[in-house]
Amino acid sequence: MRKGEQTRRHIVQKSAELFNQKGYAGCSMNDIMEATGLQKGGIYRNFKSKDEIALEAFDYAIDTVNQHFSEAMLHANTALEKIGSFFDVYEDVINNPPVKGGCPLLNTAVDSDDTNPLLRKKALVVFHTFLNIIEEIIEEGIQNRELNPDIDTKAVASFIVAILEGSIMTSKLERDNKHVSYSKQQVLRYLLML
Repeated sequence: MRKGEQTRRHIVQKSAELFNQKGYAGCSMNDIMEATGLQKGGIYRNFKSKDEIALEAFDYAIDTVNQHFSEAMLHANTALEKIGSFFDVYEDVINNPPVKGGCPLLNTAVDSDDTNPLLRKKALVVFHTFLNIIEEIIEEGIQNRELNPDIDTKAVASFIVAILEGSIMTSKLERDNKHVSYSKQQVLRYLLML
């Protein structure tokens, strides 16, 4: 990798953590300079604006989380194990989240809702992709006779994503991982009861 590419990647990585911890609106170019150790000129040689950095940083953060999800699902054989693995990625959200600051989808969705339409649009695409993945896993569980064929896959996928994101938020708020653990247990019980 060439030096320019390394510098650009360094800016993206550090900014992803920064935006995920402080939010887009809460970060200035000075914060990015401090986090990266670069001067303003070094940043502007690679990016035109903070918006451009934020969009790439969000993609990087989501790719990082997706890698963790993929690795967790490698060891899952059933639909329930696969759904549980999403919660497992965040089982220690307080001390060891996939990206510093927690869930980039949750943080970006809240942070950009009324302030940054481009980031909001990216978060919405990721949200729909996540819903589709969960829905496919539920459908696979139905085909494999693990889950009831009468399940409304769209509604249950929405419920699971909402529970996961809510459990991340409540765990971070209380600084206690128990909410992710509780939510995983209850979601898996709920799926078996359906």
